[in-house]
Amino acid sequence: MSFKTLLRYRYSPVTQRPDYSWPDGKRLAVYLALNVEQYKFGEGLIEELVRSPDQPDVLNYSWCDYGTRVGVWRLLELMEEFRIPVTLLVNSDLYAACPGVVDAFRERGDEIACHGRTNKERQGSMSGDAERALIEEATSVLEKHEGKRPAGWLSPWISETNLTPDLLQAAGYRYVLDWCSDDQPFWLRTTGGPLLAVPYPQELNDSSTVIGRFMSAADFADMIVDNFDEMLRQSVRQPLVMGIALHAHISGQPFRLSHLRRVLAHLDAKRSEYWLTRAGSIADHVSQLLPIPAQ
Repeated sequence: MSFKTLLRYRYSPVTQRPDYSWPDGKRLAVYLALNVEQYKFGEGLIEELVRSPDQPDVLNYSWCDYGTRVGVWRLLELMEEFRIPVTLLVNSDLYAACPGVVDAFRERGDEIACHGRTNKERQGSMSGDAERALIEEATSVLEKHEGKRPAGWLSPWISETNLTPDLLQAAGYRYVLDWCSDDQPFWLRTTGGPLLAVPYPQELNDSSTVIGRFMSAADFADMIVDNFDEMLRQSVRQPLVMGIALHAHISGQPFRLSHLRRVLAHLDAKRSEYWLTRAGSIADHVSQLLPIPAQ
């Protein structure tokens, strides 16, 4: 079966879904995804703080590199302070380029999910063979270092081809974070069987919000708090998932950390009212509850 022109999932209004609960009867699941990305100096794509036509792009490369040298460690301290579990989204090149970064999160029991090979590239323009090789290479690196194959995948730049879900399912992935079209997990159809889409935020995301739309750190923090409070109210009627997406080179900047601390204090004060967890745990729980759609 080809999914080139066939939707991966069918329309389903959020008000007409099967009801279930998260562990301990909780109705809202919250997870924090921390992106730690690796770029290549003088080649390929890079996230831009300011536009630059130059190569090597010293300004933007060094800004991104701040995330692995400083930002990620400050964020780790903050996660420890508030006892926040993390889904760490890593480019596989990070293991060689920045030894010790992933180790620090593994040691505290965090989930290590795959974010491709490097953010210097995107999958969307690749051939099927090239994308298959990329997925296998990145997955093998994580398996070598973590002792098991990763369960979750986020494509660099959220870039997919028509084959991506099929290739991920064939490679043994249980869930993907590329799709932001819901507040509940849902099944994607692939040529090899179902693949779970766990909601990943493009609004509560420091890259699209702070860098893409030039919003302040205070505004971004307010967005997270307001979204949490509203979803906690909505979750009385049905189970919901709220993700928070951070990038080490953005939210790891000192002036943004102070606002993120305010967010985490707000979440901590209401910890008994929701399930604070990791994306993989959400996928594991809901996979046993959601009916699998017909292929």
